[in-house]
Amino acid sequence: QVQLVESGGGLVQAGGSLRLSCAASGRTFGSYAMGWFRQAPGKEREFVATINWSGGYTYYADSVKGRFTISRDNAKNAVYLQMNSLKPEDTAVYYCAAGPTTAWGTREYDYWGQGTQVTVSS
Repeated sequence: QVQLVESGGGLVQAGGSLRLSCAASGRTFGSYAMGWFRQAPGKEREFVATINWSGGYTYYADSVKGRFTISRDNAKNAVYLQMNSLKPEDTAVYYCAAGPTTAWGTREYDYWGQGTQVTVSS
């Protein structure tokens, strides 16, 4: 069982940066792949980034590639999403998720956090 709690969201101007954190409970955190997803009002939840258990493999959605960076610290049971050059279209609730393997489908993840709001003003 893994419990996930996101933090770090907020209001930022276009071009700014935010760093999201996801704190995980459970002794098996290091064995899970982690993902970040986001959901804007009226839209489906979409994939943002994923990282494997060791941090040696990452994959990004085209919409955030080159601007966002996913990382993890297994000693701290945490995963991060550094978001730079933010755009108004990045506005959404951001969720972290844990699953057995890196994937971009929501069904591939077993555990989800409650989400943190990111709002980018133009």
